[in-house]
Order: sequence, then C-alpha cells, then structure tokens
Amino acid sequence: MQISETKAIITGGASGLGAATARALCAEDVAVTILDRDAARGAALAAEIGAGFQPVDVTDETSVAQAIGQAVEQMGAITACINCAGIATGERTVGRDGPHSLEAFRKTLEINLVGSFNVLRLAAAEMARNTPDEEGERGVIVNTASIAAFDGQKGQAAYAASKAGIAGMTLPVARDLAGLGIRIMAIAPGVFRTPMLEGLGDEIMDALAADVTGPKRLGYPGEYAALVLHIIQNGYLNGEVIRLDGALRMR
Repeated sequence: MQISETKAIITGGASGLGAATARALCAEDVAVTILDRDAARGAALAAEIGAGFQPVDVTDETSVAQAIGQAVEQMGAITACINCAGIATGERTVGRDGPHSLEAFRKTLEINLVGSFNVLRLAAAEMARNTPDEEGERGVIVNTASIAAFDGQKGQAAYAASKAGIAGMTLPVARDLAGLGIRIMAIAPGVFRTPMLEGLGDEIMDALAADVTGPKRLGYPGEYAALVLHIIQNGYLNGEVIRLDGALRMR
C-alpha cells in the first residue's frame, strides 16, 4: 500500500501511542481522522497536525458507525484502521478488599477487546468497498495488544486477558478478511513513555526501564508509530503479533 495514498482512522488518537501515530502519518501526507472520547484534546491535535477529528465511544456500535461514516465523507475512503484506544487497570484476583471487581473486569474487556473488534469489523466492512490496488489489497488494520498478553504481572488479570484476546483474534480475522484483500496485524508494546506512564513519576519509570534488556530505556511512542508505518507499507505482513519491547520479559 502506498503510504501517500493511505486514508487512516486512529482510535485513541488524541494521546499517547495514537497521537504519535497520527503525527507520523500526517508527516507523510496521509489523510488521517482521529477518533477519541476526549473531544477537546482530539480536536486540538487534529487542528495542529492537519487531521480530521470525530468523537467516538469504541464500545458503542452507533457511535463508531457514525464516526466511520463521517471519516469516509471527509477523506473519501478508509484504507487503514489503527486501534490504540484502551485503558490500563490493576487489581488482584483476590485482594485486601475481597475478590476482583467483576464490573472492572468487564469494563476492561469491553473497551480494550470488544471496542477494538467493534471498530475493526465496521472499518473492514467499509474497506471492502474500496477498489483493490495492483496486488488486490483494499486495506490494513493494526491493533494494539501488549506484552502483558504473554507475560502479565500480578494485578493484570483483566488487562492481560483483554490484550490476549487481541492477540488471539489476529490470525482468525486475517483468515476471514484475506479474500477481501484486507490485512490485519497487532503490535504488542512493552513499557512506553506515554502520558499515562509519565504520571507515575521518574522513580517508577526508572525502575521499569531497568528491567528492559536493551536498549535500557522506555520505548518512545514514535517507535510504535514507525512500526505502524512499516506495517501499512509491507504487504506481506499479515496475521501476526509483533512484540515491540526491547526484549523485556515481565515477571
């Protein structure tokens, strides 16, 4: 897929990994529509980098359908869908206050896993209308998993389950969409320097960086964005989860 001809939607695009991806794509003259619940931040970033913006609740079918419809109206089509929307939760299965909140578990899966699938299925249906390129490709989807999908830590049952679901659906969705000329990949980031992590303070960030095999630091959001750009352009990447973690194995 030619990067200059890409028309992308990015959920969670107002901050963190999503914002870095939006910036990187716009720098390559890609048409971008940011989808995010934070209307103020999303609209401000869109105005700054020359993207479009649509408010969205990824768990709501009507909200996503409307946002995708508006994105198509503004850009003419959708050829790339990058899902970065998600929440990080921490709670032990049985803690000092009793068993894990079932509501918190459901909410984490609803946003991280169900929300990602909700967006990708509706985006894929739109991509299926595209005219295929010379290799028969109509679009590409990139989901955000996590290394917690493979080696989640204590207190990450809900988060790890949600990200394992994203990893687990990658191959079957790739098989489902192959006949339509749509690829899907997932990126499993390690610990990245995002606003959410920076809020924990330098001491905690330094401790997290110390566990990274090499390079001995947190990941930069731009490194995630660079991988997204490569996935879009490399037509032979499909149905796989790529760890982006500096060889970190959590324990």
